[in-house]
Amino acid sequence: MREYVRPYAAQMAVMILTALIGVVTAVMVPLVIRRVVDGPLADGDRAGLVPLFWLALVLGVAEAGLAFWRRWVQSTMALSMERDVRDALYAHLQALPPSFHDRWHSGQLLSRMTSDLSAIRRFVSFGLVFLVVNLGWFVAICSLLVHLDTALGLVVSASLVPVAVACVRFGRQFSKVSRRVQDEQGDLATAVEEAATGVRVIKAFGRRRLVAERYHRDAVRVRAVRLDLVRLRANVHAVLDAIPNATLALILLLGAGAVGSGRLTVGALVAFVTLALQLVWPIEALGFILASAQEAATAAQRLYEVFDTEPEISSPDSGSAPTPRVPAQGNVRFEAVSFDYGEQGRPVLRDVHLEIAAGETLALVGASGSGKTTLAMLLPRLVDATSGRILIDGHDVRDLPLPRLRTTVATAFEEPILFSASVRENVTLGRPGATESELEEALALAQAQFAYDLPWGLDTRVGEQGMSLSGGQRQRLALARAVLGRPSVLVLDDPLSALDVETEALVEEALRRVLATTTALLVVHRPSTVALADRVALLHGGRVEAVGSHRELLESHPVYADLMGEHAGAEVAR
Repeated sequence: MREYVRPYAAQMAVMILTALIGVVTAVMVPLVIRRVVDGPLADGDRAGLVPLFWLALVLGVAEAGLAFWRRWVQSTMALSMERDVRDALYAHLQALPPSFHDRWHSGQLLSRMTSDLSAIRRFVSFGLVFLVVNLGWFVAICSLLVHLDTALGLVVSASLVPVAVACVRFGRQFSKVSRRVQDEQGDLATAVEEAATGVRVIKAFGRRRLVAERYHRDAVRVRAVRLDLVRLRANVHAVLDAIPNATLALILLLGAGAVGSGRLTVGALVAFVTLALQLVWPIEALGFILASAQEAATAAQRLYEVFDTEPEISSPDSGSAPTPRVPAQGNVRFEAVSFDYGEQGRPVLRDVHLEIAAGETLALVGASGSGKTTLAMLLPRLVDATSGRILIDGHDVRDLPLPRLRTTVATAFEEPILFSASVRENVTLGRPGATESELEEALALAQAQFAYDLPWGLDTRVGEQGMSLSGGQRQRLALARAVLGRPSVLVLDDPLSALDVETEALVEEALRRVLATTTALLVVHRPSTVALADRVALLHGGRVEAVGSHRELLESHPVYADLMGEHAGAEVAR
């Protein structure tokens, strides 16, 4: 976390300096008490009490003012640092490829964004400062105690040795248990999120009790590991409470003997006990500080598990070479493109050669698992080809800045994703500056005018993942979002799969108008959708087996004819 702490180094220095000055003022108060007891009280000098009273008052007010200033500085600094780390983590998550999010549970990422960052903030805003302050406090008070009485001072100093041993043992044990707690909490958050998003399926299959039992088991595990933490904290707090109190009792016993023998004055004993009492709270607070430090260390480790994951796809450095002009015509060419998922070691695409002329619509047809969706994802660089290259108007997509590429290439997926926002915000996601007329045109093109009939029109919020809408409505809004940006290249991954027959016919008719003005790659399954394309490419076993018109492929390729026969049968059944 060093890079996030560095910008606040000056504030941290001021904070620690303020805290150390506060230690000095607090330590001076017992010395003033000693002067009062051994001076004016012993001599009966009431007039001598006045300046010492004002001195104690000034020291008390100064300590309170310094404490207020320190807490204000450390709180604002910690909150700002938490914001910086959260922003950086969010930006990094956005830069990571879809494959990363496929591997990670959303609850684990959510717990890192929330509870882990809160643990770091708590340590920075409290634990880190008091760890430094308490060390300074121990050194200052032990030095004064040795100065007041060497023997008693050494007794107090020696009592810090078992404190240190207890803290070291506690730190080792707490680190392991803390990691288990944070991991289990992430799993529990995943269970809650999946139950919320899948509530329709759970209810439809009557599995509320099963899901509740699974959640209960996860909650029991979280409770068990948190109780382990409670046990550890209780043990260390008991030890840290017992040591200073036992030391204080020993000081009173030995101190009374020292006063009786004349080695120590009553005022010196009062000052000594007062100073020793000021060590009790810092020692007791060590348990909390160490727990906070271990939680923050574990949280930082979990955060860096995400930060250390390098984005597989990055935008080219605009400073190292001239930025290519944004493609305008939309000529697309795949040259010897191959792709495989490294962790699985199986090729998905192999030596794909394919060209889509500017303004042409190419339908991509193949059996399930043939690599159609992967090929579509290569154009906007949602994944990168393992070998070969993809060109748009002669420019390698890897040489184009990602924001420009994804403005040039618009995508509508088979499973439409809508956000918990208004219809307007969802449709204008790729083009926030769109005018009302452009928005209206896109909705009309996608046959999504139903949006105007919603309770608040385009300002109606669609709920998480758009679940307040039907599947067909979500798909039409996703299509409107894709065409609103007027892209040079349009990638449609079976975007009509959730439409009824009547609506599909209307959307297909509207699509003919938009496809006439753009280059398009359609991942399709239905013969009716294939009719929208100028040409068809058959993908089989990760290779492009044939390219031609729908009629030509029907006549010359049995595999294609079989696929179309299966899908035609499914359409009839529908």
